[in-house]
Amino acid sequence: MGYKFTLVLNREITDDESVALRAAGCADAIFGADTLPTNADVPVTKMDFDTTSSPTLAEAIQSGLDAVKQVPDLSVPGLTVPAQPAGPVDQDNPTVVVGEKPEIISEERPAPKTTLAKKTAAKKPAAKKPAARKATAKPAAVPASAGSA
Repeated sequence: MGYKFTLVLNREITDDESVALRAAGCADAIFGADTLPTNADVPVTKMDFDTTSSPTLAEAIQSGLDAVKQVPDLSVPGLTVPAQPAGPVDQDNPTVVVGEKPEIISEERPAPKTTLAKKTAAKKPAAKKPAARKATAKPAAVPASAGSA
């Protein structure tokens, strides 16, 4: 299983230093020129790793850090680790990955088929909208006649 990460060194390295880093355990690293993330005026070297030689990501990173310690006045001010796979896949007990169709283990009893009649019977009727209320006019109050006693 491969692990990917990037070490950002504190300065640009020479050809002799890159040879020393490769000999110290960074044979699968790709060296490139970059600038310090906190100061674009400072040129640095980045080491991109995609290694399959280490059993864990932590061991792969530690191997790179140990190699950098072999070169005088060289340090690692930056480490970038993108998302990694969860771990080695157990070939005897595979898991289903989202989007993949699982393997059928037993074909003793196939899933029942759904018919059109079952589909339509299973649908719930649409909710009824309440009827609009009609406005009703109230009779106007009749004034009491002035002549009644």
